[in-house]
Amino acid sequence: MGRYRVAMDIGGTFTDVVTYDQESGTFAATKASTTPGNLSEGVLAGLGAVVDEPAGIDFLVHGTTQGLNAFLERRGVPVLLLGTAGVEDSYHIARGPRTRLYDLHYRKPEPLVPRRDVLGIGGRIAADGTELVPLDEDAVRSAARRVEGAVAIAFLFSYKNPAHELRAREILHEELGDDVTVSVSHEAAKEWREYERTSSAVVEAYTGPIVRRYLLDLEGRLADRGLRVPLHVMQSSGGVLTAESARRRPLQTLLSGPVGGAIACAELSRQTGRPHLIGVDMGGTSFDVSLIVDGEPDVSAEAQLEGLPMLMSVVNIHTVGAGGGSVAWAEAGGLRVGPRSAGARPGPACYGRGGTEPTVTDANLVLGRIDPEGFAGGQMTLDTEAASTAVDGLAEVFGMTTTAMAEGICDVANSKMAQAIRTITVSRGIEPRDSALVAFGGAGPMHAVFLARELGIAETVVPRFPGAFSAWGMLQTRIRQDWTEPYFFLDQDLNTSDMSARLTRMEADGLAALTHEGVSAEQRSATHAVDIRYAAQEYTLTVPLTSADEPNDEDFLANVAQRFADLHKSRYGHANLGAPIEFVALRTAAFGDLGRPEPQKWPAATSTEFPHAVREVIFDGEPRQAIVARRDDLFVGHTFTGPAVVVEDTATTVVPPGYSVSVDDIGSLVIRKDQNA
Repeated sequence: MGRYRVAMDIGGTFTDVVTYDQESGTFAATKASTTPGNLSEGVLAGLGAVVDEPAGIDFLVHGTTQGLNAFLERRGVPVLLLGTAGVEDSYHIARGPRTRLYDLHYRKPEPLVPRRDVLGIGGRIAADGTELVPLDEDAVRSAARRVEGAVAIAFLFSYKNPAHELRAREILHEELGDDVTVSVSHEAAKEWREYERTSSAVVEAYTGPIVRRYLLDLEGRLADRGLRVPLHVMQSSGGVLTAESARRRPLQTLLSGPVGGAIACAELSRQTGRPHLIGVDMGGTSFDVSLIVDGEPDVSAEAQLEGLPMLMSVVNIHTVGAGGGSVAWAEAGGLRVGPRSAGARPGPACYGRGGTEPTVTDANLVLGRIDPEGFAGGQMTLDTEAASTAVDGLAEVFGMTTTAMAEGICDVANSKMAQAIRTITVSRGIEPRDSALVAFGGAGPMHAVFLARELGIAETVVPRFPGAFSAWGMLQTRIRQDWTEPYFFLDQDLNTSDMSARLTRMEADGLAALTHEGVSAEQRSATHAVDIRYAAQEYTLTVPLTSADEPNDEDFLANVAQRFADLHKSRYGHANLGAPIEFVALRTAAFGDLGRPEPQKWPAATSTEFPHAVREVIFDGEPRQAIVARRDDLFVGHTFTGPAVVVEDTATTVVPPGYSVSVDDIGSLVIRKDQNA
């Protein structure tokens, strides 16, 4: 048994590392600069800063952005797509833009595979899974000669009968060897909807080789340094897998980077008794928003990136290009902030790495809200003069003072981030004012109170290690594997005994699969759900079930119809209880408990006083004398009012005038509007 549990999260600018010492029961966090050319270097540098020897690690989990970056930057491997002859164009036909129907500026998402690299293969499976036409094996062998990188295979109705896809993969490996990546759609997404299933297989083939190479390289380097436990990888669903399993299912890791923050918010909800939270993660490059509803992360069965769909369990996260490194610029007489980022290199002007354009970080430094000497735990000293010069250059364009321009940059960034919060809440019928705002990421606590003020949110919570909160969340999660089976029946035709038997079989398969993840039998569990829609509708809602045996209950249909109606009312504002409903798919999630660190209670203050300094910080165009305190000097019972700046190694919290701060029993800063203001 090792001593440490370690989580690592790669961001666009910094790589965060959190360790839990199982002997002392304490956490530690640090940052290392992300190394875009070779992400493993930044990971190993961050790990070396907190753990002397990898042999002392008992559990290691990692959130990777390799696949996501390859997708967003369009630098994946070339993909040859094999489809059923006669319908091979379904990937390029795609679907009509329902939400952009009258948008004259709409541009269809650019497919990852050009039309010239799509081949129709003879053979046909019927909707019920029977074979109508045998697979044209010669056509598959001929296609093998066209392969330049990876292959995606998506044949009609393969989710009912995968025989043709499996045989095609076998032939390709015979012709090309086992090293070539072949993604088959029934494994990438065993679900109906041909276009979405095809898109899932294509994304997996496009990004999979890059993810696999990265994980193999990182595993090898860690093993060379003495690591004796498996490397685990965060999934888009909020669970984890061993790196070995992740290499087989790379699509599941596509959004693993941002998801850790949502899982951390769920754990914070459990520890503090706040059922509804809005998590805002502002890093150097992006701003991510996630929801906790009734203590659980908001999970969907489908995701979209740049308009391309993927069928997989994923924590709903809305992302916009607004981070500390977001560049401010002038366009058509107006001020724009982001989505372009200065990144880690050259970074903001104040980093002194050659950047000259003003960024959000430069603006905050000009306003006195960042300590130039203690940035990133003292690893960097910021150049205030370079920041002022960059901001002043933009100020001249608008005829403003430097400080007014700096506040303008922050205001525009705040407005953009507030709109992102509205997109994931108000547009879905969720009132932001009913939730608390949880601020994390290196820059999140700097802007959170301003966002809460704009949205009418009463309470802002800044957890411990906010800059590494996503990594902390990875230590709170479980092994997870998701199983899906299409199941089309109207309620009047449903055989509840058959449904229960199917769910029981899926549960057995899921729990058995956890053996390969090293989970003991007593640590395994499963949950179930069913996708339902009103008869003749197209889209579904996922309704949770209490167990695999629930369909055998006498009142099952009435109970599940009521749950569906409640969900429909919550999501769309109306429901039609009593109307015919259709069951579409069964879902089972198998979990393996890995244990979790015990919450570390924060010490109580022995006095109302705490060490602090006072310095000038600009708010609303006026310099104010603000309290400047170290986070480590604040204990349970300490309270103070803004303006204030709280400094720590991984982030800076800014408290504007009119707000009060208290410290709860796990060390979180709780910020509310001062009733005496």
